[in-house]
Order: sequence, then structure tokens, then C-alpha cells
Amino acid sequence: MRLPVHALMHGRSQRYGLPVDQDQPLVRELFPELVAELIACLREADEVDLAICAWDIRLHSWCTCTGHFCQSFYTAEPPDGAYGPGHRCVPLIPGKGDLILDVVHNRIMFVEVLNYPRLRESAT
Repeated sequence: MRLPVHALMHGRSQRYGLPVDQDQPLVRELFPELVAELIACLREADEVDLAICAWDIRLHSWCTCTGHFCQSFYTAEPPDGAYGPGHRCVPLIPGKGDLILDVVHNRIMFVEVLNYPRLRESAT
């Protein structure tokens, strides 16, 4: 099932049951260069709906792996297991590092950021 963009651009869609925590920081405010590159890569990959949604993703929590090359983060509550139905992986081709998205029903749930210039230090 593909969700319409308007359902993803509001704080919560009752119809689709997709809560968005407005208390979490916007990624564009923390890492504007990353979001600009993410949007450009999504447009290049003809993922226009995701490019629109990427502007409003929020940093829910960091990935808990211990890899020094990983700066991945969740944009919503992490699942207890696999994402399940509606999940797809969207690999992108950035100018540096690797960006791979986990998307569920056209909502960006996880941004895998690997071998990318340091983000976490700039957020503190």
C-alpha cells in the first residue's frame, strides 16, 4: 500500500495510524548538508514522494551498533523485529559515503549513514 504524500506531511495521519513525534529534532536543523544530499539523491533516484518527506524527518534515536563507520539513525520508534509488510530498502548514491533508507508504506523509518563525514560531533 502506497500512502499519499499529504498523509505523511502532517504530524499524524489518523487514517494510516502513523504517529510523528513532534518533540524530536528535525534532521534538517541538525544536519542540513545531509538532508540536502538525501533530497538530491532521492530526486535523482526518481523517489519524488520520499524527497518531499525527507525535509521533515526527525531524529528519533541513533543506531546502537558499535561500528565506527556507522552514523545511522531512526526517524521513528525502532521495530521489535523486521519491519514487515510495506517495507522496502532504498539504496542511494551520494557523493560521499553510503545512504540507504528503510521505508515502510512510503515513510522513511531508518536512515543508514555509513562511511560518511562525522555527524554526531556537529550535533553536540
